Amino acid sequence: MNIFVGNLSFTATEHDLHQLFESYGAVDKVSIITDRDTGQSRGFGFVEMPDSAAAKAAIQGANGKELAGRALTVNEAKPREPRREPRQARW
Repeated sequence: MNIFVGNLSFTATEHDLHQLFESYGAVDKVSIITDRDTGQSRGFGFVEMPDSAAAKAAIQGANGKELAGRALTVNEAKPREPRREPRQARW
């Protein structure tokens, strides 16, 4: 199951997230989304867990929990919506 983690501190690392979610069960992958130009965290990330029961427990347990001074927002990730094509050329 893919889990969305929002309201991340810019100082939070993937290792911090891995440790937090590992207490609920096995973690496959952790990724914090970064800005393409600056490389700075954009304040959210995703955690993949193979066991859906453990993932639901992690969502319940980690939602509102504080990490690096900020209360996390934790939900089941929604599938990415396809991007719309622009109506007309920009140039």
